[in-house]
Amino acid sequence: MKRFLLITLLSGFFIAQAQNDTIQLGNWTIMGKISANFSQSYFANWSAGGENSINTIGKFNMNANYLSGKHGFTNWLNLALGYSIIGDGTPMKTDDKIEYIPGYTYELKGPWLFSVMGKFGTQFAKGYDYSVDSSNYISKFMAPGYIDIGPGIQYKPNDWFLLNISPATAAWMIVNDQELANEGSFGLTPADTINGVVQNAKKSKFMFGAKLLAALSKEVAKNITLGTKLELFSDYLDEPQNIDINWEVLIGLKVNSWLNVDLSTQLIYDNDIMITDKNGNTGPRTQFKEFLMLSVGFAF
Repeated sequence: MKRFLLITLLSGFFIAQAQNDTIQLGNWTIMGKISANFSQSYFANWSAGGENSINTIGKFNMNANYLSGKHGFTNWLNLALGYSIIGDGTPMKTDDKIEYIPGYTYELKGPWLFSVMGKFGTQFAKGYDYSVDSSNYISKFMAPGYIDIGPGIQYKPNDWFLLNISPATAAWMIVNDQELANEGSFGLTPADTINGVVQNAKKSKFMFGAKLLAALSKEVAKNITLGTKLELFSDYLDEPQNIDINWEVLIGLKVNSWLNVDLSTQLIYDNDIMITDKNGNTGPRTQFKEFLMLSVGFAF
């Protein structure tokens, strides 16, 4: 099954943005940001040529953290959905993300904490390989879906950096679509045929291994913020030498009170996911996507 490498430049007028300052509700500290970007182009009898286009993307990010004595709870929620329409073509998805990371911590000594961290991840809408056929989907909500949880040790010396190591993480990869599961999508064992009868593939895979989570969010210069999150996972049960990588970077530049520029990237490597390149060669590949967004709006 083919996949594609997406590098999208989304530059346009920001239609709605709200960024709250930190909200303190008792022992809860809440921060959030909602943004929506939109760009459009139209050509009529334009001698130099050009294609009409519409691009839109919406994002929601929220952190809700609880601290009472030595006990703490963290909740990170990241949502995104974006589409692009070029000419009379089919709307093409440019971003789609549902990610929730909850955690519990107990202070041991200084910056060292005992932790239990989890994660849930999937997508909102069906995904397609537009380079081949836009009628047959290759992914959808909970196909795939990812769930993991594990105890560990967390190092958190300040409010802008943390490093969490969970040496005993239980993880599940779910493909809640029998057809996709039978095809062996996302590293599942494909369906088998015995005596002419198709034996449906399992729609989930259990993994048990070590996970590392590193996260940083800091103003590195005046009006310039850097955020990055790195996740590494090694499955003890299946080729532990192959490390799954998920690395996200966000650089934000606040030009003035109404103009913002964001550059975000994401790099993924999963040895279980087979990707076919333009030459027909299939194998694990490094996946990469990038967004450059110009946002005009108001913060409050």
